[in-house]
Amino acid sequence: MKHIKTFYSEEMETRHGKVIIEGPVPPEQLEKYTFHDDLIAFRPPVQQHKALIEIAKLDEGRIIIIRNHNIVVGYVTYLYPDPLERWSEDKIDNMIELGAIEVIPSYRGCGVGKKLLKVSFMGDEMEDYLVITTEYYWHWDLKGTGLNVWEYRKMMERLMEFVGFTYYATDDPEITSHPANCLMARVGKRVQNDTLERFDRLRFKNRFMY
Repeated sequence: MKHIKTFYSEEMETRHGKVIIEGPVPPEQLEKYTFHDDLIAFRPPVQQHKALIEIAKLDEGRIIIIRNHNIVVGYVTYLYPDPLERWSEDKIDNMIELGAIEVIPSYRGCGVGKKLLKVSFMGDEMEDYLVITTEYYWHWDLKGTGLNVWEYRKMMERLMEFVGFTYYATDDPEITSHPANCLMARVGKRVQNDTLERFDRLRFKNRFMY
Protein backbone atom coordinates (compact mmCIF):
# COMPACT_ATOMS: atom_id res chain seq x y z
CA MET A 1 0.00 0.00 0.00
CA LYS A 2 1.02 3.61 -0.43
CA HIS A 3 1.76 5.22 2.92
CA ILE A 4 0.52 8.81 2.86
CA LYS A 5 2.00 11.18 5.44
CA THR A 6 -0.01 14.37 5.80
CA PHE A 7 1.80 16.83 8.06
CA TYR A 8 -0.15 18.55 10.85
CA SER A 9 0.95 21.03 13.52
CA GLU A 10 -0.74 22.52 16.57
CA GLU A 11 0.43 24.92 19.26
CA MET A 12 -0.34 24.49 22.93
CA GLU A 13 0.35 26.59 26.00
CA THR A 14 1.91 24.75 28.94
CA ARG A 15 3.38 25.81 32.28
CA HIS A 16 6.76 25.76 30.51
CA GLY A 17 5.62 28.00 27.69
CA LYS A 18 4.31 27.28 24.23
CA VAL A 19 5.00 23.91 22.63
CA ILE A 20 4.41 22.67 19.11
CA ILE A 21 2.95 19.25 18.44
CA GLU A 22 3.65 18.19 14.87
CA GLY A 23 4.11 15.34 12.47
CA PRO A 24 4.68 13.06 10.80
CA VAL A 25 8.12 14.69 10.93
CA PRO A 26 10.47 13.82 8.04
CA PRO A 27 13.92 12.46 8.99
CA GLU A 28 15.82 15.49 7.68
CA GLN A 29 13.77 17.77 9.95
CA LEU A 30 14.06 15.44 12.93
CA GLU A 31 17.85 15.58 12.61
CA LYS A 32 17.76 19.33 13.30
CA TYR A 33 16.17 18.92 16.72
CA THR A 34 17.73 17.95 20.07
CA PHE A 35 16.22 15.32 22.35
CA HIS A 36 15.69 16.37 25.97
CA ASP A 37 17.95 14.65 28.51
CA ASP A 38 14.92 13.22 30.32
CA LEU A 39 13.77 11.12 27.34
CA ILE A 40 15.23 7.94 28.79
CA ALA A 41 12.32 5.47 28.94
CA PHE A 42 13.64 3.19 26.19
CA ARG A 43 17.31 4.14 25.65
CA PRO A 44 19.59 7.17 26.17
CA PRO A 45 18.31 10.34 24.39
CA VAL A 46 21.03 10.46 21.72
CA GLN A 47 20.42 6.82 20.78
CA GLN A 48 16.65 7.29 20.83
CA HIS A 49 17.00 10.34 18.58
CA LYS A 50 18.92 8.22 16.04
CA ALA A 51 16.37 5.41 16.31
CA LEU A 52 13.48 7.77 15.58
CA ILE A 53 15.27 9.24 12.56
CA GLU A 54 15.60 5.69 11.19
CA ILE A 55 11.89 5.04 11.80
CA ALA A 56 11.00 8.28 10.01
CA LYS A 57 12.92 7.02 6.97
CA LEU A 58 10.71 3.93 6.69
CA ASP A 59 7.89 3.98 4.14
CA GLU A 60 5.33 3.34 6.87
CA GLY A 61 7.21 5.08 9.70
CA ARG A 62 5.47 8.01 11.39
CA ILE A 63 7.00 10.18 14.14
CA ILE A 64 4.89 12.80 15.91
CA ILE A 65 6.74 15.07 18.35
CA ILE A 66 6.22 17.71 21.02
CA ARG A 67 8.91 20.38 20.96
CA ASN A 68 9.73 23.51 22.88
CA HIS A 69 11.63 25.53 20.28
CA ASN A 70 14.12 22.94 18.97
CA ILE A 71 14.07 20.66 22.03
CA VAL A 72 11.94 17.52 21.66
CA VAL A 73 10.15 16.80 24.97
CA GLY A 74 7.84 14.03 23.79
CA TYR A 75 7.09 11.78 20.86
CA VAL A 76 5.05 8.87 19.58
CA THR A 77 6.15 6.36 16.94
CA TYR A 78 4.22 4.27 14.40
CA LEU A 79 5.71 1.54 12.25
CA TYR A 80 5.23 -2.09 11.27
CA PRO A 81 5.43 -4.51 14.22
CA ASP A 82 8.84 -5.78 15.32
CA PRO A 83 9.92 -8.82 13.25
CA LEU A 84 10.55 -10.71 16.50
CA GLU A 85 6.96 -10.28 17.70
CA ARG A 86 3.88 -12.33 16.86
CA TRP A 87 2.20 -9.34 15.21
CA SER A 88 4.62 -9.44 12.27
CA GLU A 89 4.06 -13.11 11.45
CA ASP A 90 1.34 -12.11 8.99
CA LYS A 91 2.53 -9.13 6.94
CA ILE A 92 -0.68 -7.10 7.02
CA ASP A 93 0.00 -4.06 4.82
CA ASN A 94 -2.30 -1.70 6.68
CA MET A 95 -1.57 -2.82 10.26
CA ILE A 96 0.98 -0.63 12.04
CA GLU A 97 1.96 -0.43 15.68
CA LEU A 98 2.13 2.48 18.06
CA GLY A 99 5.59 1.42 19.11
CA ALA A 100 6.48 3.96 21.77
CA ILE A 101 5.05 7.03 23.43
CA GLU A 102 7.07 9.14 25.84
CA VAL A 103 6.72 12.58 27.45
CA ILE A 104 9.34 13.93 29.86
CA PRO A 105 8.15 14.10 33.51
CA SER A 106 7.95 17.90 33.73
CA TYR A 107 5.44 18.04 30.87
CA ARG A 108 3.12 15.30 32.11
CA GLY A 109 -0.31 16.00 33.52
CA CYS A 110 -1.14 18.97 31.29
CA GLY A 111 -2.75 17.19 28.36
CA VAL A 112 0.20 17.06 25.96
CA GLY A 113 -0.04 13.27 25.68
CA LYS A 114 -3.63 13.50 24.46
CA LYS A 115 -2.68 16.28 22.06
CA LEU A 116 0.17 14.11 20.73
CA LEU A 117 -2.29 11.33 19.91
CA LYS A 118 -4.86 13.75 18.53
CA VAL A 119 -2.35 15.14 16.02
CA SER A 120 -1.31 11.56 15.15
CA PHE A 121 -4.77 10.77 13.86
CA MET A 122 -5.66 14.05 12.16
CA GLY A 123 -4.74 12.72 8.72
CA ASP A 124 -7.61 11.05 6.86
CA GLU A 125 -5.16 8.36 5.74
CA MET A 126 -5.21 6.98 9.29
CA GLU A 127 -8.71 5.62 8.59
CA ASP A 128 -7.05 3.07 6.28
CA TYR A 129 -5.01 1.59 9.14
CA LEU A 130 -5.51 -0.91 11.89
CA VAL A 131 -3.22 0.51 14.57
CA ILE A 132 -2.25 -1.74 17.46
CA THR A 133 -0.41 -1.03 20.68
CA THR A 134 0.98 -3.50 23.20
CA GLU A 135 1.17 -2.17 26.74
CA TYR A 136 3.81 -3.81 28.94
CA TYR A 137 4.09 -2.79 32.58
CA TRP A 138 7.91 -2.99 32.52
CA HIS A 139 7.98 0.04 30.20
CA TRP A 140 5.93 2.17 32.58
CA ASP A 141 7.43 4.87 34.79
CA LEU A 142 5.91 3.63 38.03
CA LYS A 143 8.59 5.23 40.18
CA GLY A 144 8.38 8.64 38.53
CA THR A 145 4.57 8.80 38.63
CA GLY A 146 4.03 7.15 42.00
CA LEU A 147 1.29 5.00 40.47
CA ASN A 148 0.92 1.27 40.93
CA VAL A 149 0.59 -1.00 37.87
CA TRP A 150 -3.20 -0.93 37.88
CA GLU A 151 -3.41 2.85 38.18
CA TYR A 152 -0.88 3.22 35.37
CA ARG A 153 -2.76 0.70 33.23
CA LYS A 154 -5.99 2.66 33.72
CA MET A 155 -4.20 5.91 32.82
CA MET A 156 -2.85 4.35 29.60
CA GLU A 157 -6.27 2.96 28.72
CA ARG A 158 -7.89 6.38 29.11
CA LEU A 159 -5.15 7.98 27.01
CA MET A 160 -5.56 5.48 24.17
CA GLU A 161 -9.36 5.50 24.33
CA PHE A 162 -9.21 9.26 23.68
CA VAL A 163 -8.41 8.55 20.02
CA GLY A 164 -10.50 5.39 19.60
CA PHE A 165 -8.31 2.52 20.82
CA THR A 166 -10.16 -0.34 22.51
CA TYR A 167 -9.05 -3.41 24.45
CA TYR A 168 -8.58 -6.73 22.60
CA ALA A 169 -8.06 -10.12 24.22
CA THR A 170 -5.14 -12.28 23.09
CA ASP A 171 -3.20 -15.40 24.05
CA ASP A 172 0.16 -13.80 23.18
CA PRO A 173 2.53 -15.08 25.91
CA GLU A 174 4.31 -11.75 26.38
CA ILE A 175 1.02 -10.01 27.11
CA THR A 176 -0.43 -12.82 29.22
CA SER A 177 2.79 -13.01 31.28
CA HIS A 178 1.38 -10.28 33.55
CA PRO A 179 -2.29 -9.33 34.10
CA ALA A 180 -1.55 -5.61 33.77
CA ASN A 181 -0.23 -6.01 30.23
CA CYS A 182 -2.76 -5.54 27.43
CA LEU A 183 -3.35 -5.28 23.70
CA MET A 184 -5.33 -2.33 22.32
CA ALA A 185 -6.19 -1.41 18.75
CA ARG A 186 -7.79 1.37 16.74
CA VAL A 187 -9.71 0.23 13.66
CA GLY A 188 -9.85 2.88 10.94
CA LYS A 189 -13.20 3.52 9.25
CA ARG A 190 -12.04 2.02 5.94
CA VAL A 191 -10.38 -1.12 7.37
CA GLN A 192 -11.84 -4.20 5.66
CA ASN A 193 -13.07 -7.39 7.33
CA ASP A 194 -10.21 -9.37 5.79
CA THR A 195 -7.71 -7.31 7.80
CA LEU A 196 -9.69 -7.89 11.01
CA GLU A 197 -9.91 -11.63 10.38
CA ARG A 198 -6.13 -11.84 9.88
CA PHE A 199 -5.66 -9.80 13.08
CA ASP A 200 -7.94 -12.21 14.94
CA ARG A 201 -5.80 -15.15 13.81
CA LEU A 202 -2.72 -13.38 15.17
CA ARG A 203 -4.44 -12.62 18.46
CA PHE A 204 -5.30 -16.26 19.13
CA LYS A 205 -2.81 -18.87 18.00
CA ASN A 206 -3.69 -21.44 20.67
CA ARG A 207 -7.45 -21.67 20.31
CA PHE A 208 -7.41 -25.33 21.35
CA MET A 209 -6.56 -24.13 24.86
CA TYR A 210 -9.93 -22.36 25.28
